[in-house]
Amino acid sequence: MRVVIALCAVLTAFASVTQAATPASLEQVIQSPHRQAGELLRDQYRHPKQTLEFFQVRPEMTVVEIWPGAGGWYTSILAPWLRDRGTLYAAQFPADSKVAFFRRSRAAFEKKLATQPELYDQVKVTALEAPEHLDIAPAGSVDRVLTFRNVHNWAQAGVTDAVFTSFYKALKPGGLLGVVEHRAPAGRPLEEQLESGYMTETYVIEAAEKAGFVLDGNSPVNANPRDTAEHAQGVWTLPPTLRRGDQDREKYMNIGESDRMTLRFRKPGQ
Repeated sequence: MRVVIALCAVLTAFASVTQAATPASLEQVIQSPHRQAGELLRDQYRHPKQTLEFFQVRPEMTVVEIWPGAGGWYTSILAPWLRDRGTLYAAQFPADSKVAFFRRSRAAFEKKLATQPELYDQVKVTALEAPEHLDIAPAGSVDRVLTFRNVHNWAQAGVTDAVFTSFYKALKPGGLLGVVEHRAPAGRPLEEQLESGYMTETYVIEAAEKAGFVLDGNSPVNANPRDTAEHAQGVWTLPPTLRRGDQDREKYMNIGESDRMTLRFRKPGQ
């Protein structure tokens, strides 16, 4: 009887250790209480689980998140999920950037990481600002590069080619680039794209292909048919920016965040 009891105790202890060592699933990380209420509210527009699954991200991978911004919305998901088995590079703005907004954003992001080291202590912060800062990770070392709503900024600055080339350089052969971007109607002139912040799928695909990528998939997961992409102050009219303040606020909140393309590209090779 004592042997049976002892054996049960050992099995119970082993089960407890095993459970404690089991890494959190993506769904568990997304629902974790460390994510703030404002972050959770945006899940309905950004569909993080479905988006990361479409980009075929796994927790043992090396991933670069491009320009996570001050708040690091996706960092709050990626960093804890990759922490124990993978690696997350955050290609932030340079700390010494000539752009004051970039410096403030970088500082706020680093403060976020320092506030919860148990979640963010393994994040490797690099810099991206073309043409000076393009080494987002060691060449050929990365499984996934992910960028969310950034392409219009590079287009406006005239550095799209340099940035996409940096993605290609960082990725392993066979690695994937995931792009989420505000979507303009097909055929919209480039000048109007730059002014509105909405880019055409053609622009993004051509930029990626010019860098050497091959289109690997196109998902409707972040589409929003309520968004016409026709707003007086471009994409910034909609939440979360709401540039017009209280003017027609209910109208824009009912539309929600922008209509977005979700594209997956592959770097050729094995």
